[in-house]
Amino acid sequence: MTFIRSTFKKNRSLWLPALNYIRAMSSEGPTSAFSTLSISRPSNAITHVELNRPEKRNAMNRAFWSEMVDCFTEIAGDSECRVVIFSGAGKIFTAGIDLMDMASDVLQPEGDDIARTSWNLRRIITKYQETFSVIEKCPKPVVAAVHGACVGGGVDLITACDIRLCTQDAWFQIKEVDIGLAADVGTLQRLPKVIGSRSLVNELALTARKMYSDEAKSCGLVSRVFPDKEAMMDGALELAGEIAARSPVAVQGTKMNLIYSRDHSVAEGLDYMATWNMSMLQTQDVMKSAQAAMEKKTPKEVAFSKL
Repeated sequence: MTFIRSTFKKNRSLWLPALNYIRAMSSEGPTSAFSTLSISRPSNAITHVELNRPEKRNAMNRAFWSEMVDCFTEIAGDSECRVVIFSGAGKIFTAGIDLMDMASDVLQPEGDDIARTSWNLRRIITKYQETFSVIEKCPKPVVAAVHGACVGGGVDLITACDIRLCTQDAWFQIKEVDIGLAADVGTLQRLPKVIGSRSLVNELALTARKMYSDEAKSCGLVSRVFPDKEAMMDGALELAGEIAARSPVAVQGTKMNLIYSRDHSVAEGLDYMATWNMSMLQTQDVMKSAQAAMEKKTPKEVAFSKL
């Protein structure tokens, strides 16, 4: 041990970068190497997923569709993570689908005849749908932070998130009709339930017009608008911190039941909730939270077990 200590002291400048890298890697959450996503742990229990193709305006290439599934599958099982922030690197959030990279999958599907070609194309479409459905299936709340353009597949992505924030320069566009197809990976199914106005959804989807941040805020697509990206990311981190401070049993149960209730009747939602809480109410987190409230402590002062 004495030899190790003396060697470390003599070569401190050589060892520190390696030690810092190990520390950073150990706190990142998902350990898979992704080519289109950057994963970090900016604060305790918070995972930051960033679209990371800034040189291509964060366009969604072939690798992205499978990496998203792998990433959120890992996050779902990561007990260290309680909430996720999703953003884009560079000048914009995303330009949507990378048409040059994806054209062969969509325009030239394999198959010996129309029936087999159709089945193969359906398989491809359902695979792409899972890329965003996996965000909903992940029990950890996901906060989308949008700056600049959010086009096509970007709208599919953020409508699967739980909370949406944006900058003043953000704009949103359902672009698919401009390239000769109907949006098929989530926007037409989720957006009507996000903003509530069928007329506005129809207008946006049928005309491909841009919707800017002020309209996005007024219609409920986003809940908060920030002056710039730096302020937005600070706000997203503060919001994520508030969520992460609460009981993960309560937070994840709330997300799962909100999504279930969205797609079912009130009666079905209540029945599902009763079944859910007949076990979840037996958690120690209820007593911990009640005791903290009586002692006038904040949720951040309560130590909840990992989930």
